[in-house]
Amino acid sequence: MSATLSIDGLLPEILKSLKNNRNLVLVAAPGAGKTTRVPPALLQLTNQEVWVLEPRRIAARMAARRVASELGERVGDTVGYQVRFEDVSGPKTRLRFLTEGVLTRRMLSDRRLSQAGIVVLDEFHERHMEGDLALALLLDLQRTVRPDLKLLIMSATLDAEPIRQHLQCGVLTSEGRMFPLVERYTAHSSERLDMQVAAALEALLASSPKGDILVFLPGAAEIRYAMQAVEPAARRHNLLVLPLHGDLSPQEQDRAVEPAAQRKVILSTNVAESSITIDGLSAVIDSGLERMAFDSPWTGIPELRVTRVSQASARQRAGRAARTGPGTVVRLYTQEDFARRPAQNQPEITRRELAQLLLDLHAMDCDIRKLPWLDTPPEGNIKAATDLLERLGAFGPAGKKMARLPLTPRLARLVVEAEARDAAWSGCRIAAALSAGERLQGASRHASPSDLFLLAERDWQYRTKQTFDQISRAARVGQPKQAPDEALLISILTAFPDRVARRKQKGEYMLAGGGAAKLSEDSALGGADLIVAVDVEERKDKGLPLIRLASKVEPEWLLDLFPERMTDQIGLDWNKTLERVEARSALLYDGLVIEESRSGEVLPEGAALLLARKAVEVGMARFVGEEDWLGLQARLQFAAEHLSLPAIDDAFLLPLVERAAYGLKSFTELKSTLAGQLLRVLLEGFPKDVARRFEEIAPGLMRLPGGRMVKVRYGVGQPPWVASRLQDFFGMKETPRVADGRVAVVVHLLAPNQRPVQMTSDLAGFWERLYPEVRRELSRRYPRHAWPERPV
Repeated sequence: MSATLSIDGLLPEILKSLKNNRNLVLVAAPGAGKTTRVPPALLQLTNQEVWVLEPRRIAARMAARRVASELGERVGDTVGYQVRFEDVSGPKTRLRFLTEGVLTRRMLSDRRLSQAGIVVLDEFHERHMEGDLALALLLDLQRTVRPDLKLLIMSATLDAEPIRQHLQCGVLTSEGRMFPLVERYTAHSSERLDMQVAAALEALLASSPKGDILVFLPGAAEIRYAMQAVEPAARRHNLLVLPLHGDLSPQEQDRAVEPAAQRKVILSTNVAESSITIDGLSAVIDSGLERMAFDSPWTGIPELRVTRVSQASARQRAGRAARTGPGTVVRLYTQEDFARRPAQNQPEITRRELAQLLLDLHAMDCDIRKLPWLDTPPEGNIKAATDLLERLGAFGPAGKKMARLPLTPRLARLVVEAEARDAAWSGCRIAAALSAGERLQGASRHASPSDLFLLAERDWQYRTKQTFDQISRAARVGQPKQAPDEALLISILTAFPDRVARRKQKGEYMLAGGGAAKLSEDSALGGADLIVAVDVEERKDKGLPLIRLASKVEPEWLLDLFPERMTDQIGLDWNKTLERVEARSALLYDGLVIEESRSGEVLPEGAALLLARKAVEVGMARFVGEEDWLGLQARLQFAAEHLSLPAIDDAFLLPLVERAAYGLKSFTELKSTLAGQLLRVLLEGFPKDVARRFEEIAPGLMRLPGGRMVKVRYGVGQPPWVASRLQDFFGMKETPRVADGRVAVVVHLLAPNQRPVQMTSDLAGFWERLYPEVRRELSRRYPRHAWPERPV
């Protein structure tokens, strides 16, 4: 046994509590030794195995190695571990460290967990979805068929009261042994993160001449940039700069955390935040950032986005520096920023997509709504996951096969379908590439019916190879075997049945369910008419979403696979170019037009209504001319001042225009019909007595004494007026009037050359006072015309 740790003094009380009770919550400060000292002590309480659930692979592996070393054994003897891609255990293994997700997979084959007597959930404060699921399943098991099962929840920063109430158990606390910790904050900076890290490192090296330095960064990309930025300082101070993140091989991860002859700078993601102690650390540089998993609404594959860590995580990170001696933490953000951060991490179960979780529970015959959740999953998320699994056929025969695969439900469906079509090896290749986050690298040099084929064909990195090995083992795939393109394309379609898209114009596609997206120029599909949009990037500030990965689809596949999603639609459509109504026959998949045909043969009733709607939209001036329409509107307004007229709005116009459009199907035909007839059409919508009085109040024509009919013109805000040659008014003594004689009409008197001579609303006064002078002038200019001395 190595040096005494603060948790050692609490071990008897822990054992006593768990001996007398089924559950216990243990809160122990960073460095107390809970991860390495408590689990082996628990072996005294059971003849079965003790399982310890860790949130990360590196924590499970390192904890197992540390405990095995303290027992003087090799890993795989009494102490073992099981993480994704790796199982180091043997027939003598009694203490097993697992990642949280592995527990769920083990429960698929052993629902009772018959090997385990005690299960420890370590670092539970991180509230990963797998951890919450594990707790709910374990409590359900404990309350049904395994009342003998004991649970221990451990964390350094856990808010213990909610979980204590949930488990109805006691809480033990160990303060740990924390050395003095100096906390420093930095002012807000617009410099790149790698430059901020380099500056903070230089300052630490100047003030702290000894000890290793741990730098927390959000991801592998930021680590690569930071390694370049700190390289000058590393050369000057003879430092060993090492990366630490989940995509590295176990050997590379071990090199970062194991003792070294040189002083080290470890550039790490949050894998080093908890569960493991790195000996020799004296300082931490904390970016305050992490990459948090959010589920892509397109692929269902988790995406990592950079977010700010909680206060609890920040304290965990800082605590790394003061586990084995006095330490310093430099936070690359302000103290005010720290104060504004949430106290604890938000439980993933409340914000993540639940299809994978629901699929696993279905395979175990568990009802998600009946499990004892610490935080209940939102009902909306449950429904969305249920709907997706139904689309994927996961509640049918394929569901059990899908659940056994270490893949998201969509990719599991792809592999199961490929297996059924004798294309399992290639299907696993495609699923591995997608699962590992492989993407196109520049425009394709050759055409392909699927971008996913290109991903599956190229050389892979270590992580993708591991992913493929694990998938192929779970799927029991034998020797490599090439498959027909069609079998793989159909398999891809079954995994993304709600992502079908049809080309609208060059590079732009309409998506099933609504919306449009643009196909990436890197895609190998070119101008395919019908595709599956496998991965789509939302671009809020850059226009349409971008389809990054796509696969070709044939219409007959949709008919064969999803007949219940297909509908026939026969109706009328508007040809905007030809401005006419056409008959349209369409085949739709989830509301997306897959095939369609058009013709000019239409039923008159429906055609009239659609033609009328389009006519009202563009306005009546289109059919009678702008001037005539404005004049008619002015005439209607004048009549409305003396009659009670209905409002001439779209609702009034539509049925009248529809009646006029019966038997027609184009704007050209409607224009011929409405020309000179629009008032008649409108009057049909007036009450009969109002229509009759309309012509009396606001006549359109007026007969002059000589028999000539002249048009009465109306204008907004001015009296009606008529215009004709002066001789046409001979015999008319008084000014003509409208509106039952209440409004005098302005008379425009024209010379024989049609030019105005006089405008007047007092015709009698004109004859008496002005006509003699006008007569003398015009009779000289137009002697052939009659100019009587007394015209009335």
